[in-house]
Amino acid sequence: MKKLFPVFVLCFFLAAVSAYAQMLDRSDSRVQTTFNPGADWKVLGTVRPKSVTEITAGQNWTLGCETLDRDYIFWDTYKEYVAPLGIRRIRLQAGWAKTEKKKGVYDFAWLDEVIDDALARGLEIWLETDYGNPIYPGGGGWDLGAGFPVSEEGLAAWDRWVEELAKRYKGKVRDFAMWNEPDIGKKKTSEQIALFNIRTAETILRVNPDARIGALSLAHNDPAKVKACLDVFEREGKMHLFTWLIYHGYAPNPDASYKNVTELQKVVDSYPHKLKLWQGENGCPSEMAHKFALSNHPWSELTQAKWDARRMLGDLGHDVVSSVFTICDFDHTGREINRKGLLKINDKKSLAKVKMAYYTVQNIASLFDLSLERQKEYAANVSDENVTWFAFRDGEKKQDVLVFWDGTKIPSESNEARKTTWTLENAQIAEPVLADVVTGRIYRIPDKNIGN
Repeated sequence: MKKLFPVFVLCFFLAAVSAYAQMLDRSDSRVQTTFNPGADWKVLGTVRPKSVTEITAGQNWTLGCETLDRDYIFWDTYKEYVAPLGIRRIRLQAGWAKTEKKKGVYDFAWLDEVIDDALARGLEIWLETDYGNPIYPGGGGWDLGAGFPVSEEGLAAWDRWVEELAKRYKGKVRDFAMWNEPDIGKKKTSEQIALFNIRTAETILRVNPDARIGALSLAHNDPAKVKACLDVFEREGKMHLFTWLIYHGYAPNPDASYKNVTELQKVVDSYPHKLKLWQGENGCPSEMAHKFALSNHPWSELTQAKWDARRMLGDLGHDVVSSVFTICDFDHTGREINRKGLLKINDKKSLAKVKMAYYTVQNIASLFDLSLERQKEYAANVSDENVTWFAFRDGEKKQDVLVFWDGTKIPSESNEARKTTWTLENAQIAEPVLADVVTGRIYRIPDKNIGN
């Protein structure tokens, strides 16, 4: 039996660089906090960031590159910062209303430019089919919270657009998602949501049988709502159309979401066709916001970084595909700038800075890929009952990785270290180190803190 006595700290990691991403800091001191585990904890180095071209194993991550369909932000504003972050798959919204401004005339040039450029950078596309199109009576609304197409003309036009979308990007896009957050705004029943999902998925698969489709994309991780929708899929014999079940659901304490996530998993497991859970949109503001999710709380760049890291690693620990919302702030015209971005904007076409959370997310992407297998039954005891932790193992390198943080509270400004005693059995840890994933610094654990 081996005892380790590492200082507890929220688990979060570092950054990457493109030749053109001029504001990225490449120095070892690019992120600084007041965290200090002790004078005898020697800094060995920092996490080395990896661009997407350096990551060969599969990933659990997706990066949000949303709202280009409504011109709330532009691809050119931040495109040089996407690949250096290290997350390969990006979420795009296809934008029916932006593509078909005149009935029957499709202009995909704006989306072609984004998708082709992203693919050239080594990225993969996750394409969302939304929103409606007001040029058709009963064609639905063009923004978040809008109604589905409901008229015969509107639905027929929707089908044609989805078919054109699937045809155009066959061979370039394999992964699709359904209409974003249909459970907010104009009320839609579970029956309506499920049937519209079926309609859209069947159109995509008719054109591209190899497509993989995420169902629902609900704003809330509500097990009852999900079950009502899945019951319709099952009744109609259409569950097989879908690969994933996508949910969102924001909470000030990211760890508070997992009670419902566990219930969602139980719901999914109750059907013969098993869907994989995908957290499709979660992020945290870097300052006080008055609109949008997680508003009216005094967030900062530090607490944003901690929140994003806890969400990513919590999702990894719950076997949930994890999405980071979002790469860049965007200006939701008529409301306010949504500050959940990893990059801060001055306006839609210019960046102000790279936020601390960018480097944190970059660290996680660099350190955690699917070569690490979660150890569901791991022999460990932790002295602090407030510690949330998960264990992973690199089978090839025969090395274990433990991630841990205090999951009982909203991320705070405090960086105070507190001692935690770990008792491990059969651990594959030859030379234990402590990585602070916010700063990226890696510390050698002093011999006096390691027992036999």
